Amino acid sequence: MLKFISLGCKVNSYESNALKELFLKNGFDENSKPDIIVVNTCSVTAVADQKSRQIIRREKRNNSDAIVVVMGCYSQKNADYISKECGADIIVGTSNRNKLVEFVKTFLKEKKQIIAIEKNPREFKYESFGTIAIPNSTRAYVKVEDGCNNFCSYCTIPYTRGVARSRPRAEVIEEITTLVEHGFKEIVLTGIHTAHYGLDNKECSFSDLVEEICNIPGLYRLRISSIEESEIDDKFIELLTKYPQIADHLHMPLQSGSPSVLKRMCRKYLVNDFINKVNRIREVRPNIAITTDVIVGFPGETEDEFLETYIFIKEVNFAELHVFPFSAREGTKAFDMPQQVKPEIKNERVSKLIDLSNKLHSNYISKFVGQELEVILEERNKTTGKLSGFTSNYIKLEADLSDKYIGE
Repeated sequence: MLKFISLGCKVNSYESNALKELFLKNGFDENSKPDIIVVNTCSVTAVADQKSRQIIRREKRNNSDAIVVVMGCYSQKNADYISKECGADIIVGTSNRNKLVEFVKTFLKEKKQIIAIEKNPREFKYESFGTIAIPNSTRAYVKVEDGCNNFCSYCTIPYTRGVARSRPRAEVIEEITTLVEHGFKEIVLTGIHTAHYGLDNKECSFSDLVEEICNIPGLYRLRISSIEESEIDDKFIELLTKYPQIADHLHMPLQSGSPSVLKRMCRKYLVNDFINKVNRIREVRPNIAITTDVIVGFPGETEDEFLETYIFIKEVNFAELHVFPFSAREGTKAFDMPQQVKPEIKNERVSKLIDLSNKLHSNYISKFVGQELEVILEERNKTTGKLSGFTSNYIKLEADLSDKYIGE
């Protein structure tokens, strides 16, 4: 058995699929003996840490004869714990993952635990796995960069993933071209901080990359997993006017609508910058869906500051929110900040913003009732029996059609 368990973000999913392909190319298969179990961990919140620990222990306990491999953000900073308390056989962090096949072969010979953690992820180079096998889907995720340069005060990712490193441009274009040639209708660009692409080499900016991708023959739709306000430059807005292939949906993380909280978060923009950029985007794409992330209960967040966020979200008129309670991460500036907000207050604020998100989403999709929209049909809904898929502006629709329309 060759088994991959991927926790957390789409980047982890992409990396797990790429590594699975690497194992298959090197003679391992789905029925490998001994069993090989790879757990790709996440550490974005305390809950993610806990889930990573639980799954590593479960797999080791339930598969005593298997080779248990642990990789990812949680193992990058907790290798000693995973080694001693969880008993994993091979431990890497957010580098050395393309050596896993070699490590497994070494373990089979020597039967000794392997720990290969690079202590300073800021020195990492982009770790390439090559282009992945063609998955069975209508939408494909393509990783274009790794790492983050922002060092927001609440986030541990720059310490576990390192600073931004760009994937070679030619490799990105080759993979997307192959996917399009195999019939994929939608490509989603993803990364730890996707639009940091190009910051490390200055040869090709993120907007330059997007333009080159849009010119790949046969590309139907290009979606961007996430992009910061400060990364939407004049060229990107020009691309929105020029290329209808770019999905009518942008996910722009806000985190807070309070100027004082944004400052404590060490975010790189002001609220006025954010709404001005949104207005510029809507000038060229009036019906675009703009979604966002929001953190509530950041240390010291008062009721007035939360109200500022609530009002600002309504002013921007997002299509939908992803709401998270603040999670204190050891090693970040926010971990030791005074005035930590009580859990019950965080939960109350999360609930208020989820209610607001539901109203905003309902208002947004109601504008399209009675209109004809294009949708890429992806799968059959087991509950309704209908085919379902997403429009360019990320509205999920269903149609009572036969399976021959999947992927159309």
